[in-house]
Amino acid sequence: MKTLKTLIAAVAVTAAAGAALAQMNHGMHGSGGMMKMEDMQGMMEMMMPVDGDSDATRAYKQADTDMMRGMAVIYTGNPDVDFRLKMIPHHQGAIDMAKVALQHATDPSTRTMAEAIIAAQEKEIAEMQAWLDKNRK
Repeated sequence: MKTLKTLIAAVAVTAAAGAALAQMNHGMHGSGGMMKMEDMQGMMEMMMPVDGDSDATRAYKQADTDMMRGMAVIYTGNPDVDFRLKMIPHHQGAIDMAKVALQHATDPSTRTMAEAIIAAQEKEIAEMQAWLDKNRK
């Protein structure tokens, strides 16, 4: 079962990375505008759960994977819309990581920061979603 979950996670990360890569401007090779394939592969490998990962690490890796998958959206060409479409899953990723911290962290300042992040990011997601609902065509 653990192997199946790892395989499913690998497919999800690969799909998200592939979609994100497909969205990048291919005219920017080597200019810093596009991540190198080996960097993308390294990032994907870091998000994969491995034997010995703590429950917290596994949860952070899942939050990373979910965020990357959520950010793999097709650009509309409208910079106002695209900003929000990318930022909503980015903020959700911050919320998900903060929830992991609340579940596992022991330092009071970490927990306080996590609570503040959740409140701020949820508010901003609601504002961005409301803007999209009103202005997206």
